Amino acid sequence: MEKNLAVDKRKATTDKQVKHVDVDTNMPNLPVKTIFAITFGFLGINMAFSLQSSQMSRIFQTIGANPNSLGFFFIFPPLMGMFIQPLIGKYSDRTWNRFGRRMPYLLFAAPISALVLIMLPFSGSMGFGFGSLSAMLYAAFAVCFMDLFSNICMQPFKMIVGDMVNNKQKNFAWSWQQVFSNAGGILATTLPFIFTWFGMSNTANKGTVPDTVIWAYVVSAIILLVTSFWTVFNVKEYDPLHYAEYHNISAEDTKKSVSLLKLLRTVPKAFWTINLVQFFSWFAIMYSWTYTTGTLAKNIWHTSNPASAGYQSAGNWYGILTAILSVAGIVWGLIYAKAKANNRKQWYAFGLIAGAIGLCSMAFITNKWLTVIAFILFGIGYFSICTIPFTLLTSSLNGKNEGAYMGLFNIGICIPQIVASVLSFIIFPLTGDSQPIMMLIAGIALFFGALSVIAIKEGVAVSTVKK
Repeated sequence: MEKNLAVDKRKATTDKQVKHVDVDTNMPNLPVKTIFAITFGFLGINMAFSLQSSQMSRIFQTIGANPNSLGFFFIFPPLMGMFIQPLIGKYSDRTWNRFGRRMPYLLFAAPISALVLIMLPFSGSMGFGFGSLSAMLYAAFAVCFMDLFSNICMQPFKMIVGDMVNNKQKNFAWSWQQVFSNAGGILATTLPFIFTWFGMSNTANKGTVPDTVIWAYVVSAIILLVTSFWTVFNVKEYDPLHYAEYHNISAEDTKKSVSLLKLLRTVPKAFWTINLVQFFSWFAIMYSWTYTTGTLAKNIWHTSNPASAGYQSAGNWYGILTAILSVAGIVWGLIYAKAKANNRKQWYAFGLIAGAIGLCSMAFITNKWLTVIAFILFGIGYFSICTIPFTLLTSSLNGKNEGAYMGLFNIGICIPQIVASVLSFIIFPLTGDSQPIMMLIAGIALFFGALSVIAIKEGVAVSTVKK
């Protein structure tokens, strides 16, 4: 009796979030405030990832890392994501308790993620010495822990869209998620520039990370915690009965545990064809993260010395460019939110071509202000890479093991980053240690990604797993 009352109470709470049922999918249309709550937490999560992408190269070179060794350190984030994301997806698929299905993982990971986020910028403040092995090991471990818990935080936000948002609202929800993500990127990456403008020191003793960067991480950690908890306490996930009903599956399907290897046999064709595009896309993004600061310093400030004021100014400018990228993504996201579902592939290809032009041009630009145009184009591409693949995939899933599928799908994001990092040890010396040429290679990779969009085949996953 008590169990039935609990279900009825949960049903009443759930019904408050539902406006009406979409007749094609049986999934409810959600009110704007619910979609806001589902997507808002990505603002804080992407502050962590944006600082990682825009400041990690700067931090490692500031504490004494050789530019030819940067690929080694950039291997750690995708390695963490590749292992943790499928596991979070698999186990959260079977987690049903008073806090929900995905939210318990976010509730656990957010405080730890905020704490470890501030480890990296203090790498040069521990007295290890410039270029010492101890400094490199500390920074490497900091990156591993930061990315581990950031990924645990990020996965619930992605999975909840597939759990609760119908196909009609998917473009809208994924666009909003990317809009908040880009807003977080804008705030995080401009903080060093803002702090410098207010008089905080943007330089420090050799081997020490400037205060502007340290405080950017501290502020981002606080916002990550606040926005994550906003989502946790304002999103009421569907109980197992409602979830089964809305996804047109049996209640028993929500309880079955299937191995990740078996799930790979049942993925829709879209899974593999999208991942072909993902390979070229994230290969390019990895090189943009690794070599943009050095490219700006070389082409515009004419320096390769990480301790110089010119190099640190290049690092700040990269933060501004990342913010511009995010603004471009927000504007493009608001436009894409109104796009028709059957035009997603065309939008995807166009975005990748725009991003490719932006990255290729970075290899040759010697005027600071022209880099703004390049990053507006790259912002359109980056939005497309971070949004449209998930829209295409979740539209091809049937509700069973959705979290596990999403986790496995993220391996297709991690592997190309690892491949790019490993190949950098071969490619970078062949370029004559030229960071601008590495940016050109990144742009060419995005062109190949755009050509691969034609291979994408959308389709629904196999409904059962053969034993």
